Amino acid sequence: MTTSKPTSDRKVALAFMAHPDDAEITCAGTLIRLARLGWTVHIATTTGGDCGALSGKPEDVARMRFDEGTAAAKLMGATFHCLNEPDGRLVYDRTSLQKSIDLFRQIAPTLVITMPMSDYHADHEVTGQLGRAASFVYAAPNASKLDLVDGSQVPHLYYCDGHGGEDRLGNPISPTTYVEVTEQMDLKTEMLACHASQREWLRSHNGIDNYLSAMRDYNLRRGSDIGVTAAESFVQHRGHGHPHHDLLSELFPTAQSQPATPKSLSETL
Repeated sequence: MTTSKPTSDRKVALAFMAHPDDAEITCAGTLIRLARLGWTVHIATTTGGDCGALSGKPEDVARMRFDEGTAAAKLMGATFHCLNEPDGRLVYDRTSLQKSIDLFRQIAPTLVITMPMSDYHADHEVTGQLGRAASFVYAAPNASKLDLVDGSQVPHLYYCDGHGGEDRLGNPISPTTYVEVTEQMDLKTEMLACHASQREWLRSHNGIDNYLSAMRDYNLRRGSDIGVTAAESFVQHRGHGHPHHDLLSELFPTAQSQPATPKSLSETL
């Protein structure tokens, strides 16, 4: 069974992520392309990222990371939001779900990119669950006390790539959708660089010394899947009630080909 295309002409995209910098790592290139097509773009995080630092009080770290997220979003003309759930302790419960639904109710997205429900970080997985649930129910009149925005509907829903293209058990993820982001890589890198607090933290905790290069290298890898320089990849949610046609592929078509060795970004940008 296929779901018919929605009737609303709203062009509102929401990247519903777990932590500040998740959008910049996974889907900022696609968001930039959407913004250039005239879409209104929002970036939201479920947590404040208050555990993502080696020192500082939680509220101070969360405030610093909110400022970094806001600055990064501003570079591409997006709006940043945070639900301020505790970093590393995000749970799927009625409180976090209602906060998610209320955010969706205010934004009324017609395209949502959220996190994979199988990934190395539990916050990512719970965020994916919250994003899926809020996408499906936010337009129901009784789901929130907030007023419905005209054109509210069950949106296209995509899950971004897992870390390293793998699920929580190390199994490879098979994308349904690729978006070329070669021309967006410089701005995407500039956005990620706004999260300056993360370099020392990731080097100490995750063993990643240069996460800017790590992000770029991974986009090169996904680009090689389809014979382009750099790409982001997604898995589309096609459950009952959600649109089944691949909107991102329709907006940004690319001829998929056999894997090829990509050129360096310096040679193409």
